[in-house]
Amino acid sequence: VQLVESGGGSVQSGGSLRLSCAASGLTYSNYCLGWFRQAPGKERAGVAYVDSNGRTSYAESVKGRFTISQDNAKSTLYLQMDSLEPEDTAMYYCAAVTGKCDLTSLEALGALFRAYGSWGQGTQVTVSS
Repeated sequence: VQLVESGGGSVQSGGSLRLSCAASGLTYSNYCLGWFRQAPGKERAGVAYVDSNGRTSYAESVKGRFTISQDNAKSTLYLQMDSLEPEDTAMYYCAAVTGKCDLTSLEALGALFRAYGSWGQGTQVTVSS
């Protein structure tokens, strides 16, 4: 699986950005996709997830502000980010794992992706106050 992110940039607090992740080689019927972010000096953390059935899960810090979606026809994953805050500044990565995933446990999802995930190269998001 190959993943390529795009759409990052610099915005002011309260602004919006939409990240895209073009996926190729994801031919399995069951899979899980996710967006992660890593700020300087911090660990990479999961932000939002979606499975092959369209079910989603979000980190508490982004609920109500971020929306994950996928366009299967275009093999593209999106992350719509609204009401951005300076704390959202980070490098954002998309990732994929094949097989079924349990969206009820963010901790388990993070471990699953770290162990078995395919990752993109990342796109930088900077939010200024």
